[in-house]
Amino acid sequence: MSIKVYNTLSRQKELFQPIEESKVKMYVCGPTVYNYIHIGNARPAIIFDMVRRYLEFRGYDVTYVSNFTDVDDKLIKAAKELGEDVPTIAERFIKAYFDDVAALGVRCADVHPRVTETMVEIIDFIKGLVDKGFAYEVNGDVYFSTRKFKGYGKLSQQSIDDLQSGARIEVEQQKVDPLDFVLWKAAKPGEISWASPWGEGRPGWHIECSAMVKKYLGDTIDIHAGGQDLSFPHHENEIAQSEAMTGKPMANYWLHNGYINIDNEKMSKSLGNFILVHDIIKKYEPEIIRFFMLMAHYRSPINFSDELLNSAKSSFDRLKTAVRNLQYRLEESANLGENENDWIGKINVEKEKFIKEMDDDFNSANAIATLFDLAKKANLYLREDHSSKKVLEYFLKTFEELSGVLGFDLSSAKELLDEEIDKLIEQRNEARKNKDFALADKIRDDLKNMNIILEDTPQGVRWKRE
Repeated sequence: MSIKVYNTLSRQKELFQPIEESKVKMYVCGPTVYNYIHIGNARPAIIFDMVRRYLEFRGYDVTYVSNFTDVDDKLIKAAKELGEDVPTIAERFIKAYFDDVAALGVRCADVHPRVTETMVEIIDFIKGLVDKGFAYEVNGDVYFSTRKFKGYGKLSQQSIDDLQSGARIEVEQQKVDPLDFVLWKAAKPGEISWASPWGEGRPGWHIECSAMVKKYLGDTIDIHAGGQDLSFPHHENEIAQSEAMTGKPMANYWLHNGYINIDNEKMSKSLGNFILVHDIIKKYEPEIIRFFMLMAHYRSPINFSDELLNSAKSSFDRLKTAVRNLQYRLEESANLGENENDWIGKINVEKEKFIKEMDDDFNSANAIATLFDLAKKANLYLREDHSSKKVLEYFLKTFEELSGVLGFDLSSAKELLDEEIDKLIEQRNEARKNKDFALADKIRDDLKNMNIILEDTPQGVRWKRE
């Protein structure tokens, strides 16, 4: 195989070579479950679900682990505000998470570990770091000593001195160094806590993933992934903890997806442009959101807007219509052998292009482009006088196989309703009136690809199905 992945650690594409032949150990950082997930959380869920699906398509046995942070400062704050306990809130939003990502076509991980269910391993991990001299205790808090770990900063490619001089980290007086980070927090009165060698408390954020990776996947894994915002300090700190403990690389490949902007502005609660998946899937079909996310390369930033989502829907409908037309023809097709091998060869060309693009750092954007090329070939085939059941079935099988790798279901394709076509024609007329000829031509071409023929007459535009 020749899959190449962009490794954040080396800042270059590398040939993917798993530790164990034909098997992949993969860990993806999951959400803190104090609220419904936002679309920023949805992107890594969708992206790395796609990566997992493609690796399986290429013959790998993937063990996929993604965690839940079910106790931390945000959960404790939410519990106080809502008058509920932390486990109740966590349980509610874990269920909501599963509902939301399932709607987006994301499969469950093989293991979804929780902090509260990994407490023994977390405490043992911290104790090991203290025993090795990489961590120290002050008044019930335990900190990791970043200067004791020589490789600190290698993921973000910054020296520890540069990180310290530019740090915007609140300096706690009891820390030895401003960049030291907390492994265990002493409990405040009334907070949820667990017994430990350092007194009642709870874990810091970073330590949970190191303990979970070690417990479920081992000292070194193939792929560690998450959003770009996690690369520093979260993943940097994970590397320091894990490699200080084991003396081995934590992960061979580090993958990070790009940010999401809302109407060209960074998504944030302060700007009021914070979009929850729970809300957006009520407005748009979830499969359109997934399709939209994969229309860009996973490392690229994407802009999220109603206009772009509507454009994505139009594009997705073209693929679904191509599949529907194939299904319709198959119902009345005979077994004709004319040009069968030629057409199967043409289909295989697109399939090979799809694989080539996905082999190149999981380039779903270019892979989707090959699906449109396949749709064009399907439309050309359907214009022939005779069709072969064998070719039609192979078209449909290929669409199902390749779209399944991306997590789409094109088999439920339906014909455009007459009123939907009329609405598109109205949009085209309005575009021509406003001299937006590019948009007008695009709508006409989209309709043509859906086998809708427009006729300009003195009485106006008429249409018919080809």
